[in-house]
Amino acid sequence: MRIISGTHKGRPIYLPKVFKARPTTDFAKESLFNIINNHFDFQGLKVLDLFSGTGSISYEFASRGAGEVDSVEKDFKNYDFIRKNVKTLGLNVINVFRTDVFVFLKHGGKKYSIIFADPPYELKGIEGIPALIREKKIVESFGWFILEHSEHYNFSKEVDFIEQRVYGSVNFTIFKGVE
Repeated sequence: MRIISGTHKGRPIYLPKVFKARPTTDFAKESLFNIINNHFDFQGLKVLDLFSGTGSISYEFASRGAGEVDSVEKDFKNYDFIRKNVKTLGLNVINVFRTDVFVFLKHGGKKYSIIFADPPYELKGIEGIPALIREKKIVESFGWFILEHSEHYNFSKEVDFIEQRVYGSVNFTIFKGVE
């Protein structure tokens, strides 16, 4: 795993041998960030990374100039891994929260330019995440909510659906922010 672009371009992130997370592949991550780069100026973006796992997405946004990245991870070992990498890499714009994503969203209120969620593919309730994000009104009107998921889900009927991209077994569905 590596940081693809920005101030920390090419920097490898070494995972412990036993790690409870499924990191987004470098190929899928690079493709996704190419899409984001065509629609957003990274400088100053406010980003929320839900189900952060390895922190890979948070590091990428911070390396590219995001102004603030909130990274939410429930598992203590994963949270600690992210926290240590933030310190080691000097990516001080990343705020790491150790809590359940649904609890975090329940108490949320801050608006974000981009929200990225990569829940475990087997997590019950994935299909309700877009509606929850929409209900909380935490995506700026110009912003996006991006959900990574398996091929078993189709979100094209959602009111805020923009598009779905497929990279091998990785699916990204992009939703627009609504007022």
